[in-house]
Amino acid sequence: MFAIAKDVKIQIEFNPKQVQSYRLIGYENRKLRPEDFKNDAIDAGELGSNHIVTALYEIIPAGVSSEYITSLPDDLKYTKTQTNSTNYSTELATVKFRYKKPDGDKSIEMVQVIENKSVAMEKASDDMKFSTAVAWFGLKLRDSKLIADKSSEEIVKLAKQGLSNDIDGYKAEFVRLAETSKQFN
Repeated sequence: MFAIAKDVKIQIEFNPKQVQSYRLIGYENRKLRPEDFKNDAIDAGELGSNHIVTALYEIIPAGVSSEYITSLPDDLKYTKTQTNSTNYSTELATVKFRYKKPDGDKSIEMVQVIENKSVAMEKASDDMKFSTAVAWFGLKLRDSKLIADKSSEEIVKLAKQGLSNDIDGYKAEFVRLAETSKQFN
């Protein structure tokens, strides 16, 4: 692997005006404490050339009733809006990305605001469709109570929509694996 960044850290803060609860799907073994995000002494992952990092969050929009609601910490950006005149109503979340250059010791931080807009799955990117199918399959294998539809046929259908040009690569191999699991439903 040719590293292009070291100690890569990603932090996302959801706007409670838009999101009342969320959970990260996977990455349980890679979570950092919030105070470790800006601590350059805390090691994190490396990012290699042509590597992609995908993190999927399940959210419960504000105003939606759910039995899975959890409370948010008090010291977040969007919770300060009661005393701040700034209106974050068009923002869904803020993503902060920190990394060090391969030969560096000081972190560089980038911040990106995510606009609050919905995109139908039919119009989502191929990568989003494929990533969603993989996460869905993982939740199915864990017999998660958080998903209602555990249909291998629907998982395979979504994964195939995300294949792009990968007819013999890792995406196609995943589709074959998911198709094989249909016999064990």
